[in-house]
Amino acid sequence: MANTETSLKEAASIEGAIGAALVDYTSGMALGTIGGGKELDLTVAAAGNTDVVRAKVRTMEMLGLNEEIEDILITLGTQYHLIRLLKGRGNNGLFLYLALSKDRANLAMARHQLKKIEAELDI
Repeated sequence: MANTETSLKEAASIEGAIGAALVDYTSGMALGTIGGGKELDLTVAAAGNTDVVRAKVRTMEMLGLNEEIEDILITLGTQYHLIRLLKGRGNNGLFLYLALSKDRANLAMARHQLKKIEAELDI
């Protein structure tokens, strides 16, 4: 089992990664971040993407969809933003956020690696 710091380092090593964060979407706070910088303020991204997650969860409830969200993808001109909701005991209300450079990343591989990181993460 990996801790938050180890998991974020692993996420940052994904090809094309700009930055990553572990976020509590009940509060909007980043529990840990890596990367980002001038190109991407991960604290702002954590808070903003909390609204995205809450809106999607609320919409699914209103639609009566009895499904779990695996991930949410936001595609920009030069970046992918991937939000992976964590499942399992003790992980309710948390998501992994990964920003990728579109021209250097393999989206399918990044999703696969983020799923693996999720499985190994122990909060």
